[in-house]
Amino acid sequence: MDTNSFKTFSARPADVEHAWHLVDADNQVVGRLAAQVAAILRGKHKPEYTPHVDTGDFVVIVNAEKVRFTGNKETAKTYFRHSGYPGGVTTQTPREVREKYPERILERAIQGMLPKNRLGRAMAKKLKVYAGAEHPHAAQNPQPLDLDA
Repeated sequence: MDTNSFKTFSARPADVEHAWHLVDADNQVVGRLAAQVAAILRGKHKPEYTPHVDTGDFVVIVNAEKVRFTGNKETAKTYFRHSGYPGGVTTQTPREVREKYPERILERAIQGMLPKNRLGRAMAKKLKVYAGAEHPHAAQNPQPLDLDA
């Protein structure tokens, strides 16, 4: 029996092909959408997934302003930031964040589900979030992705 037939496959960065996906966030629940998109950014939907290599795809999310929360999270949940200075704490509700920067709700939820290292930051760069229905990535021909199933 040939012992080479049992070698574990490990993807190399040069061999990975990154596809483009288009996700419509209209009336989607934030956490569920974020979990599915984070898995695509990591590449967990591919058979050649390798934990230490960025095998994921690009994801373009449109209509981020129409994303929804379950229960009373729209008013009860708080986002916490600190500037690094004394007294520099800022807390905002999702409703306040949505008024000024609607993309940040999804960006923050998805980044929280990615690895907290150099590889996770590289994966986060493949995420493109837009508040409205328009996006500038038509040249990449992103394929619509149905996450309801």
